[in-house]
Amino acid sequence: MAEALAHGLIAHKVFKPADLIASDVLAARRSYLKRKLKIAVTADNLEVIKDARTILFAVKPQTIDGVLESIAAALGPSPKRHLFISIAAGVPIARICKFLGPRARVIRVMPNAPAMVGEGMAALVRSRAASTADERKTLRIFESVGDAVALKDEQLLDAVTALSGSGPAYVYLFAKAMIDAAVSEGIARPLAIRMTLKTIRGAETTMRSSGLDARDLIKVVASPGGTTVAALRRFAEAGFSDIVARAIHAAADRSRELGRAT
Repeated sequence: MAEALAHGLIAHKVFKPADLIASDVLAARRSYLKRKLKIAVTADNLEVIKDARTILFAVKPQTIDGVLESIAAALGPSPKRHLFISIAAGVPIARICKFLGPRARVIRVMPNAPAMVGEGMAALVRSRAASTADERKTLRIFESVGDAVALKDEQLLDAVTALSGSGPAYVYLFAKAMIDAAVSEGIARPLAIRMTLKTIRGAETTMRSSGLDARDLIKVVASPGGTTVAALRRFAEAGFSDIVARAIHAAADRSRELGRAT
């Protein structure tokens, strides 16, 4: 995700390569980022703190405490000179400020994987110490790889995680089911993949451009007594909508569990 953001920021001329520095524990990864993005790299997080004013925490929630603890002492009594942006899933602002202090300017962001191809969706919430200018800057960063929205209620980020953060996997699962079923009906797999992907993209584009509600678009496709109605009836019999709802609730609950972890 950090690589996708760096690539988007450079490609959209938000920043120049010389404006960015990345820290990674793996030497091979540092070499790759330096070669591909032409940015500065280091194995020392404190070097990033010294050189940069906007810091992005792109680490696993299980390791962020150690990262925060290692840099907290280097900040001194003036953490407000830095803007800290965290994409660690489920980690609340309060947990970050426990290490960086209540005056730290923190923006918590939930992005998703399609940012890697410039089609990401991110939602963010700022801490009390962060300003509207910090919020605008963070929106600009994530809009470089897709779309981004600012929320007021941090608790909504658990639902965002379940919807757009984990959501791409739901689409892949549905696509896989469509492809496998088409193959079982005799369509060659390469053609089934091609047709499924184009169908998903066409449906998305239609919904985006038409301005119609999903319920209305279903009616457009589903002619009475036709093939679509037969398929939709089977979805309803299997409790499709309830399955999706329970899956999203499960993801949101897991996000809340991660947030409570210490």
